[in-house]
Amino acid sequence: MVRFENINYVWLLTAIPFLILLFIFLIQWKKKTAKKIGDEHLVKLITKNYSPFKFVLKFSIIIIAMIAIVIGAMNFQKPGKTENIKRKGVDVMIVLDVSKSMLAEDIKPSRLERAKQLLTLLMDKLENDRIGLVLFAGRPYMQMPLTTDHSAARMYIQDASPNAVPTQGTVIAEALDMANHAFNSKEQKYKAIVLISDGEDHDPDAEKMAQALAKNGVMINTVGIGSPDGAPIIDPVTKQLKKDADGQTVISKLNEVELSHLADLTNGIYLRLDNMDDALITLSQQLDSIEKKSLADTEFVSYQSFFQWFLAAALLLLLIEFILPERKMKIA
Repeated sequence: MVRFENINYVWLLTAIPFLILLFIFLIQWKKKTAKKIGDEHLVKLITKNYSPFKFVLKFSIIIIAMIAIVIGAMNFQKPGKTENIKRKGVDVMIVLDVSKSMLAEDIKPSRLERAKQLLTLLMDKLENDRIGLVLFAGRPYMQMPLTTDHSAARMYIQDASPNAVPTQGTVIAEALDMANHAFNSKEQKYKAIVLISDGEDHDPDAEKMAQALAKNGVMINTVGIGSPDGAPIIDPVTKQLKKDADGQTVISKLNEVELSHLADLTNGIYLRLDNMDDALITLSQQLDSIEKKSLADTEFVSYQSFFQWFLAAALLLLLIEFILPERKMKIA
């Protein structure tokens, strides 16, 4: 499957329409300026060697060269050699709370950013495992199904924010249910969920869901993030503290009781994210203790890049534009 390695550079192409509009404006301005100079016949005589066609051609060459540069920066690639890779691993669904309470800053830089840091480091410990991602607040979203593409997982985790789930709240039960549907229902092992949340809103259905998942062989490991004393929530749009209906500042507190109980019901562990290194070691060891299954995947060992061809074409086009005169060719 062909791809662009740095697809985020595609936004640079939005400059092309603006440059075209600017060029059209420049042509109109030149025409108006020529009329203001004086006698039309005299102006044509003075500019008789000027070629409007070459002026447009030189601009077109620059535009094509710019497009080639952007595509080169995006690095167009196609799969190289493939190889069957056998490995042993487990299926891990990450269930990440992205409600606005996760923006509280009792854990620096914020609860959500701290959770992202943990998950990014955890990716390195799960190199043989399939990983999926569910984001939730007032409703859950399957952000990424189970995959061995850890680079994609890192990207989705880094982009996670309250904007991904406009409906606010903390529906842990629904998020766990969605994660469970990502697993192979025929297997009674090799499955784990990593739930990261402040557990602020009590979800009465979460306990029943955890019991059902335990029967299905799913282990839930919970990571509590925040402090029991709590912290105010700053709205990312207004930059103001969140208030309740009475105008009082809302204090978001870590609900360790519920998160710990969910882990206990499934033979998982609960840990509070205080020390990053300790949490990473404990969580990775817990996941490593799960019985692993043999997996055979066909993975792309390498991708063949073509950025150099686009950059070379851009360089050639710019060289042509530089030496191409705007004057008309004189015919002897």
